[in-house]
Amino acid sequence: MENDRDLAFRPYVDALLDQLEKHSGRAVLRYLDHDVTGRTLRSAIYRYARALAALGIGRGALVAQLAPNCPDALAIRYAANLLGAATMFLPASANADQRAALLARVRPTLLVLFPETAHLIPDAVDGHVVFVGVGFASSCLDRLARAQSDLPLRTQMRPDDLAVVVSSGGTTGVPKCSRRSFATYSTMVSAANDAARRQLINGPLAYLSQVLVDTTLIGGGTVVLKRRYDPAETLATIESERITDVLLVEPQLFETMDHPDVDRRDLSSLRSIAHVGGSAPAVLRQRAITRLGPVLTHMYGASEAGLVSILPPSAYETNPDLLACAGRIRAGVEVRLRRTDGRLARAGQCGTIEVRSAAVADGYYHQPVEEAHKFQDGWCLTGDVAFIDEAANLHVLGRAADVAEIHGLAIGPTQIEDALCRLPDVRYAVALAANNAAGKYGWNVLIEPWVAGQADVARCVHRLKTVFGSVGANRIRVVVADRVPLTEQGKADRTAIEKILQSDLQPSHA
Repeated sequence: MENDRDLAFRPYVDALLDQLEKHSGRAVLRYLDHDVTGRTLRSAIYRYARALAALGIGRGALVAQLAPNCPDALAIRYAANLLGAATMFLPASANADQRAALLARVRPTLLVLFPETAHLIPDAVDGHVVFVGVGFASSCLDRLARAQSDLPLRTQMRPDDLAVVVSSGGTTGVPKCSRRSFATYSTMVSAANDAARRQLINGPLAYLSQVLVDTTLIGGGTVVLKRRYDPAETLATIESERITDVLLVEPQLFETMDHPDVDRRDLSSLRSIAHVGGSAPAVLRQRAITRLGPVLTHMYGASEAGLVSILPPSAYETNPDLLACAGRIRAGVEVRLRRTDGRLARAGQCGTIEVRSAAVADGYYHQPVEEAHKFQDGWCLTGDVAFIDEAANLHVLGRAADVAEIHGLAIGPTQIEDALCRLPDVRYAVALAANNAAGKYGWNVLIEPWVAGQADVARCVHRLKTVFGSVGANRIRVVVADRVPLTEQGKADRTAIEKILQSDLQPSHA
């Protein structure tokens, strides 16, 4: 017998299909400079659903994809969810061992590969593997789908069925994978009507991009898909496609704002450049606003916790000092800060962030030990340190492992990076907690100068002493590199940075 929750439940796929039918004659996707109408995408979803069902996919199954940003990848995901199966976009990590370890942990029922990703498959994979756009007829999912009917199908999931598994950034190793039921995910991606929205997606679908695709389509907007991020192409696409909304992780934001094409591109269509996933020093945000206009939307959140706080353009235009914070906590989101002694922090006191909301993940997938540490009594423990000021703005200092207190002053990576990026020869900086091999140092900072090989380390040290005092500055080691290495997601690559720091064994100052 159906209970009240089942009767009230409306899966996100139903809302999405309704919008595709409503906008059947107009473009809902732009891909490789071609339009995909609502009718075409809806038809593909039903055809792929029947093809997947023929392969035994249904409730309890997990369909994983190593996929580029393309309409087929989206249609397959929606088709699997329509059948009540869970879905996951696997990150295309360059590290073969990490890919193999992740697949071994996730153990998908069906793995879908594309011509661009077929080379990424490990030598041994448990489960059924199919291909799109390549391979023999017997293993070619798109060929099987083309032979199917595109008549509508009813959704077959239950509210508590597993819907999506989402990868973390994996900046410190094999990614963690948060899981959400259909009820949780459907709440997370519900969206108000916004037919004018033109969302650029040029980041991997394995992360936040898939959420932005869903919210845009459910809201009646249009998604412009690009295979990958490139600063010049991003600026050109904003101009040519009249993009209103784009997501960039912070290193990409800083690279885009410094690109020479900024001055020759028409960016007047932009409403919001959302940036999330890394450190965002106030001085760099101000430089971005100067170059790109008042369109920055700073968001704090995590794949496990969902979106926690937002600093929209209207807030920092009123008060520029807010560029040092992550904005107000969203309605419906509870945040508390836990001090090192276990007590809850008061206003102005630092503590590790704990989040509770309808968007918090239900846990980790096949990681019970990590889940027990991360999710406790309905709260998600993010592992980040922050304080909330008297105006209720959230100030995130960084990961707990990267934050330390010196003479009563809590110092985190963002503060260190902000101090150094205010120097005329420093373009970008990434600060990380030092390991035990660093001796007296608490932090290592990798700085990227404007001109390769030209950075005044002595000036950097002087700047740090001015901001943090001699005691604080003497805990910080500065290392210069031509470029800060990034992950495939676009975040600062902590593992690669650590290798650079380890190769520079001599401290840059006494």
